[in-house]
Amino acid sequence: MLEDASIAERPREDGFAGVKLSGDVFGALINLSGRRRFTSQRVVLYAVLASMGHEGAVATARETLALFRDAHVTLVEGKGGLPGVFCAQLRDAYFGVLQGDRVIRDFIALAESTLDAIVGEGRGAPALLDELVRTATSLLSVLNGLTLVYEEQSKRHAQLQKRQLQVMMGDIKTIAKQARMVAFNAQIVAARAGEAGKEFSVVASSMTLITGEIDDLVHEALNGALAC
Repeated sequence: MLEDASIAERPREDGFAGVKLSGDVFGALINLSGRRRFTSQRVVLYAVLASMGHEGAVATARETLALFRDAHVTLVEGKGGLPGVFCAQLRDAYFGVLQGDRVIRDFIALAESTLDAIVGEGRGAPALLDELVRTATSLLSVLNGLTLVYEEQSKRHAQLQKRQLQVMMGDIKTIAKQARMVAFNAQIVAARAGEAGKEFSVVASSMTLITGEIDDLVHEALNGALAC
């Protein structure tokens, strides 16, 4: 069973502070969120098949419901390297306006009650099944909204990473420029020193070549970042 919402409603601070996020992590989050859409519809399908007496349908529905529940718990509370609710946008989607957590937990409880009624051949089974089918559409809308939030946060994170890379590359370029000026001045001093400054001149020339290579690498890295 899912834990009470009061336990789940402990998201991390807004933004990405303290959460180790990456492109791979966002890919996993989006995939897991999208998977809930598929599994929720599969639960309803096999619940209907179970009500019609199809062999193995109840077991498949319960297994699929367990996958759906585990995916939701992972996305809300965090598990296996995934961060759970890590920003204000997700907190609002799960516990605010969209009420995603409540809608999902209600669906899980309804699905469990429906399957129990079907197995027990209770009189309430048809009504529960009708309600489960009816709520599937509104649930799908909520799940789509949640997945959209993950996609938007992924784009935001990618843009942030790009800006950080640009700042870092800019700093490296500034340092390389300063080093190039030092190397140029060193070559002048070496030339004035005549024979005694030859070895120093070689070092200064090497430094000039190195700073040139750094400029090329920075230019290539920045172009790659802008192209992403």
